[in-house]
Amino acid sequence: MERFKKIYSQGSICVMEIWLDTQTGINYLFHRDGNASGFTPLLDKDGKPVVTAL
Repeated sequence: MERFKKIYSQGSICVMEIWLDTQTGINYLFHRDGNASGFTPLLDKDGKPVVTAL
């Protein structure tokens, strides 16, 4: 089983995706625009990581 699973994607040049860590349940935001990209935990309004029940 792969650890990360893509659960949402939009865009082709300016890409935004949400990835799920299947071991911890934490959601991550991936953003790519041209040659620049970033990967960070997705946070809720209180600054806590968004966790999906597994």
